[in-house]
Amino acid sequence: MTQCARNLSMELAEHANAVKFLIRDRDAKFTASFDAVFAAENRRIVNTPVRAPRANAICERVISAIRRECLDRMLILGRRHLDAVLAEYVEHYNVHRPHRSLRQCAPSALDTAPALIGNVDIARLRRTDHLDGLIHEYRMVA
Repeated sequence: MTQCARNLSMELAEHANAVKFLIRDRDAKFTASFDAVFAAENRRIVNTPVRAPRANAICERVISAIRRECLDRMLILGRRHLDAVLAEYVEHYNVHRPHRSLRQCAPSALDTAPALIGNVDIARLRRTDHLDGLIHEYRMVA
C-alpha cells in the first residue's frame, strides 16, 4: 500500500490542482508509512469516523453512478482507454448532467437556472453523442 501511495502522490504532483486532503477509512492496510507519504507533501490525512458506514456516502454514490451509467455498459480495453473514458464521463457529469440535489443544475452551472421545457422546436434541437453513443447530450441552437 505504501508503494501505491507513492504512485498516487507522483500522479497528484503532475496535476495543476493541489490536493490538500486525503479522506480514507480506518482499514488496517493503511499503515503509518502510507500516511507518511502524504504527510511529507503537506497533505492532511482525514480518517472517517469509527463505525460510521454512511461517512463515505457521497463518494460511494459517485462511484456507483460511474459504474452504473458508464463502466457496466462498456468493455474497457486497457489503462489508457479507462483514463479516456473516465475523463469524458467526468466532463459530462460536472458540466451537463443534471443533479437532483442541485435543482437540476450541473455542478459547473450552479449560478444559472435550469432551462424551462415548454414548446420544443425539434428543428433547433441538437444531440451530441459521447462515449460512442452511450451518453446523449441535448441542446437548443439559435
